[in-house]
Formats: sequence, structure tokens, C-alpha cells
Amino acid sequence: MTWSYARRRDEEPREAVRPDTGTKTRPARPARPARPAHPAVRALAMLAAFAGTVLFSVVLARLTLEPSAASAALVHANLQPGRSIGAYLESASTVEAARQVGGNLLLGVPFGVLLPVLLPPARGLLRVAVVTVCLMTLVELIQGALVTGRVFDIDDVILNTTGALLGYLLIGLRLGRAVHPRRRHWWHRRPS
Repeated sequence: MTWSYARRRDEEPREAVRPDTGTKTRPARPARPARPAHPAVRALAMLAAFAGTVLFSVVLARLTLEPSAASAALVHANLQPGRSIGAYLESASTVEAARQVGGNLLLGVPFGVLLPVLLPPARGLLRVAVVTVCLMTLVELIQGALVTGRVFDIDDVILNTTGALLGYLLIGLRLGRAVHPRRRHWWHRRPS
């Protein structure tokens, strides 16, 4: 038994007697924070996240950076948020709109799942959003500048970021907490 455990146990209130029934009750123990995973499990999880990131990068490059000469005359840059999404929803067929909007949402989900495992400092809703916005803006800029038939579209960045946030909230948050210990922020630390 460690000293800190013994001290904590000594600080717990003892049994109390309920005046109405005369029965003894013991107060509930406070929930202990979850332990971080074993270092070997953490290393395997980070290795799997790295492999997933490499695989996702290959898929992302194939989907976004391959030239599309057939659509060169049809595409135009979009710097106005919501314009492309509105065009998909109004003029395109339901299947095409679902493919465009859903595809861009799904393209962002791996960021929200893999970032908290691969980069522990990137955990947190705002951090995942910032990293995703930066990376997807870079992809869109490269796509618009170097790839035939592709242009910069701010709505793609917005949809990708929304997908990353959904992935983080649904899976990445729990996965990151399971693999890495919780951070202790400066405002949580007490002066000794």
C-alpha cells in the first residue's frame, strides 16, 4: 500500500448512522480518473494511428490531387462560404448533392479520429478544428494552383472541418483519452 493511498483512505469519512433508520451508511467514494494505457499499448495505438494517417494521406491525395481535365471548363473557385453547398442542394440531383456534401464530410472524419491518438497535444475540439482547417486549406490551395480541373473551394474546407469535429466527438475524444493520459493544465495545478 502506497503512502498516498493510505493517506487518502485515512481522509475518507467513516461510517455514519442515519438518524431516521439507525442504519450505518458509508459515503460513496469519488470516482478515480481512468489510468492511461500501458506504454506498449500506447505505442501500438500510435503506430496504428500513424499507419492510418499514411493510408488516409494516400487516399486524400488520390481523391483531391488527381487532374480532372474533363471538368476544367466547369469548375470555378469559391471564396464565399455556403455558395457551393447551396448550389449542390438547389441544382444538383439528390444523389449528387449527397455525394458531394457527404463525401467532403467523410473526408474530414479521419482527422478527428487519428489526430488525438497520433498527436496528444492536438487533443481538444478547437485544436482539431484548427489543424484540420490549416491542412485542408493547404490541400485546397495546392489543388487550385497545381491540379488541372480542380479549384480552391472554401466550402470543402468547411465540410472537411465539420467532418473532423464529428469524428472527434464520436470516436477521437474517447480514443485519445484511452491511449494518452489526461493533460493537467496550468489552471488545474495547485501551488505546493
